[in-house]
Amino acid sequence: MNKHSTPRLAGWLSAACAAGALALVGNAAAAIVGTSGTSFTLVAKADYISTPDGASLYNWGYALGSGTDCTQQTTAKMQYPGPTLIVEQGATVTITLCNQLPTKVSVIFPGQSGVTASGGTPGKVAMEAPPGGSVTYTFNASNAGTYTYQSGTQMQVQLEMGLIGAMVVRPSAAPNQAYGHAGTRFDREHLVVLSEIDPVWHEAVRVAVEGRSGTEGPDWIPSPALPPRNPLYWFINGRNAPDTMSSDNAEHLPTQPYSAILRMHPGERLLMRVVNAGRDLHPFHHHGNNTWTLAVDGRMLASGAATGPDLARSDNTLRMVPGQTVDAIYEWTGKGLGWDVYGLTCNNTLPATDAASCDAVYAAYATQVGVPVARLLHQDPSERGKPLPTVIPSALEMTFGDMYSGSPFLGSTGGVPVGAGRLGSGGAYFHMTHSHNEREIINNGVFPGGMMTMVVIEPWTVQID
Repeated sequence: MNKHSTPRLAGWLSAACAAGALALVGNAAAAIVGTSGTSFTLVAKADYISTPDGASLYNWGYALGSGTDCTQQTTAKMQYPGPTLIVEQGATVTITLCNQLPTKVSVIFPGQSGVTASGGTPGKVAMEAPPGGSVTYTFNASNAGTYTYQSGTQMQVQLEMGLIGAMVVRPSAAPNQAYGHAGTRFDREHLVVLSEIDPVWHEAVRVAVEGRSGTEGPDWIPSPALPPRNPLYWFINGRNAPDTMSSDNAEHLPTQPYSAILRMHPGERLLMRVVNAGRDLHPFHHHGNNTWTLAVDGRMLASGAATGPDLARSDNTLRMVPGQTVDAIYEWTGKGLGWDVYGLTCNNTLPATDAASCDAVYAAYATQVGVPVARLLHQDPSERGKPLPTVIPSALEMTFGDMYSGSPFLGSTGGVPVGAGRLGSGGAYFHMTHSHNEREIINNGVFPGGMMTMVVIEPWTVQID
């Protein structure tokens, strides 16, 4: 790949074990991992990111600094994508950019109006921080939603190099809502940032930067001879599969801190905040169920100010164009499968006269797992209490996948051969979520990988913090 490529022990097995640990101990967050506040410091700097095939790619990115003195930002670590900024609607937001790159850098905030800047020098799109310099931006976060932030300087190179990030604006006085309407309610949320990298471009920029004479002025920008752009790596939250399923702040991914595994309980509303921070279109496809798209680019799909998302649309693939954000609700209940995912037995035919006895079985199960019974009553009446009529073949007659728990029922396990079912020990259901462009689910030509992760339906006995 390049002279900095190094082998890495963390591969399929380590990522699989990490995902299995998630299913067991429930340490993924119910809310988006990010930094909340009104004042932030971003530090533009260089470092390396890792890919599952053992490559180490030279990258630029924004680090989360502390304080506003740019001379003190020595320990902040670049991350890809940049730190997720979480602010409240109506807040005045101040962002100081400290530039530790050898070229001019800036930040722009698509979807935000009235952005002002102090310090820096004028650029074609925004005020810029020269090498070693700084600039401070201020704006009012007037609209709730999901947004990007990115460099507004030499964008064809600096976005490719990693100067991208996401910002979430939460509606004021509306907890667990994407926007200020009950129709956008959610139980948990996850940020999904899509991007891609051409490793040849990154290596060319590295060579240009390291080959500087040292006499370049503040207007120097790396202008290497670049071939036609050809991405070979595709990312969710700065990671390629299978690293997408490792936990937040995994030790083997020090500059790629954000997990991309989505977790929920059946019957919950999962808000997927999907961001295309790359330069290519990505058809992002989710198995298990359609989503309802509530908003695009931070604007709710509504016919009027008080209607809520009455223009929401049902999708099984989100057509993510460059720079776009989509807020979509994903639900999974097991309804429509023709059998009871809980494996409860009350009455296989469930005539109306026996509905009460089946209700009692569900109520007892709800008490056992410690959730309101309403969370379980999502089955069609004909499905409730109908175990899947399956005869499991012998171990020599079937192939066991890593996600198989040994049982067809949510939260149940059974016998599997040694070495199989490593991810199914919690009895969860796994639904793949990935790019529907086949070349984007590889790592430099090797399948599987790339823009691929899982939505994990956890049994109610597993706590998702």
